[in-house]
Amino acid sequence: MIRLFSCCFLIFIMACNTATPPEVNTEKEVSTASVTPKIPVVDYDGLAPIFAQKSDTTYVINFWATWCKPCVAELPYFLELHKKYQDQKYKFIFVSLDFPKQIQKKLVPFLEKNPLPGDVIVLDDADSNRWIPEVDPEWSGAIPATIVYKGNQKIFAEKSFHDFPELSDWVETLK
Repeated sequence: MIRLFSCCFLIFIMACNTATPPEVNTEKEVSTASVTPKIPVVDYDGLAPIFAQKSDTTYVINFWATWCKPCVAELPYFLELHKKYQDQKYKFIFVSLDFPKQIQKKLVPFLEKNPLPGDVIVLDDADSNRWIPEVDPEWSGAIPATIVYKGNQKIFAEKSFHDFPELSDWVETLK
């Protein structure tokens, strides 16, 4: 029986090796339900251009995950912040650090129940020793963490916000 299983397994592996390998792409998109748009899955090289925008738009970038209770608790304040600045040049980007295997099971259902304003991107890059200091040299990697920048001005917070005024006042320090 073990030999039969081993033989079948070997045939399966050999058959898989004859197929044309898929094209390598650092940006994958996870197809979700029709209610939720596709969620890009990128490595840090795919995320880095977000930090290099030199326009008159203010970028609010929040690093979070569905498994992080403080992250989820502060999301309503970002919704309020979006409403406050909806008529101004603000772009909201929520960088999920959810595990790739949990996207369909956890992230997609969460977003269907709790839509976020702006873009949601999954960061899937195991080399955190490289990308964490690239995001901010003072960042330990703990989440939630938020960056707000416009042109060459930037503020960074490695903390959770406890209410809307705290977040709003902090964002206003950029001006």
